[in-house]
Amino acid sequence: MSLSAIPLINLAITFIPVAGLLLVFYYWSLNALHALYGVLRMLVQLLLIGYLLAFIFDANHAGIILGVLVVMVCAASWIALGNVPEQRTRLIGHSIVSITIAGGATLLLVTQLVLDMPSWYSPHTVVPLAGMIFATSMNCVSLALERLTSELERGVLYKQAKSIALNAALIPNINTLFAVGLVSLPGMMTGQILSGVDPFIASRYQIMVMCMLFTAGGFSAILFLLLARSSLVKEA
Repeated sequence: MSLSAIPLINLAITFIPVAGLLLVFYYWSLNALHALYGVLRMLVQLLLIGYLLAFIFDANHAGIILGVLVVMVCAASWIALGNVPEQRTRLIGHSIVSITIAGGATLLLVTQLVLDMPSWYSPHTVVPLAGMIFATSMNCVSLALERLTSELERGVLYKQAKSIALNAALIPNINTLFAVGLVSLPGMMTGQILSGVDPFIASRYQIMVMCMLFTAGGFSAILFLLLARSSLVKEA
């Protein structure tokens, strides 16, 4: 079985409930414009990335892949600090280092030791996995930072605050570990099954993905919490 292209008119149907949700945002006095901007940005980014990925896959060049990874890390590190824009300059270095080390090490482990790839920079494998890893690292760093600053503002000591922050940052990942296979079939496994891959093979890949996301996100948050102490804790 191979997936057929979704006609644009059919794809447009998916935006009907999106429009309904935005209306609720508006009538409940929430930031509907911000949400709308997010939807439009998602649409433009995914349309553009389709063309970009086609070029990257056709080029199949190590230098281009490394460049893509650098852009991913920098973008993830910047977006992770979105809740504290006034502190981005002070914390961006910590964010980049944390995501690069934890996410990069996880990506290296999976692509070079777990998977059997034709080349170390195989774009069809490295780019999608890097996207999942760096996005998870970004979210964990963002959640850890938000909770750490909240706890410090309440007067909680750094040692306790960082533990609380790490726990909060990993709640979504841990909940996913509990729910996978019972409540949901994650994106990668669903995509493979829809493409006709044997469910047993798809489950092995999903196990790999769940482990890599849990560790990449967790260690990214841990590194960031340790590095950010000097910038956020006055007595440090």
